[in-house]
Amino acid sequence: MTQLTFAVVDIQPEPYAAAPQLTARLRITEASGATVHAIALRCQVRILPQRRGYADDEEQGVLDLFGERGRWPSTLKSFLWMQCSTMVQGFTGGTDVDLPLPCTFDFDVAAAKYLNALQDGEIPLELLFSGTVFTRGETGFGVEQVPWDLEASYRLPVAAWQRLMDLYFPNTGWIRLDREVLAALSQYKSARGLTSWEAAVEALLAAAATGVGGERQP
Repeated sequence: MTQLTFAVVDIQPEPYAAAPQLTARLRITEASGATVHAIALRCQVRILPQRRGYADDEEQGVLDLFGERGRWPSTLKSFLWMQCSTMVQGFTGGTDVDLPLPCTFDFDVAAAKYLNALQDGEIPLELLFSGTVFTRGETGFGVEQVPWDLEASYRLPVAAWQRLMDLYFPNTGWIRLDREVLAALSQYKSARGLTSWEAAVEALLAAAATGVGGERQP
């Protein structure tokens, strides 16, 4: 029976992935002396928002998620960020392995909205491990499950998340619109000769600021 432990050495932005990705460097230790042929490793990454403080500006950013500050004792609960997996090559004693953490900047996703609201400090993470271990011994191959109680914690600097988003979406963000709303916005943009979606939204915001009937034409 293997005796595995997991630790997170580091998490850094991956600059050359096809889509936004953080890479977690894991250190896996096996204490029984068994030869591990491979591990089909799965990981659930959770954010623990109750384990950090929040500035006033950050409070406004998490209002949709957790409500007013007075409600936080009951609303600040850990929540799922992502599920990911990797194959670990064979080793004896211990090994380091990279775990890809694919990310999204879609603000309809709670984790992306939460991370975008943070300005400084660290993001408390909890990594919960599972999967299948393939061992090799004198009597042949063995198969066992990664125990469900194996986990590791890590405090990801907010600056690392910001660097990742700046790499893939410099000075931009994403929102998802209903198709009918998007078609109406497209018609609005074309009818006014606006050259970008940003210009269309800015014109609508300017019109709203002047009140009903006070639309300012660009």
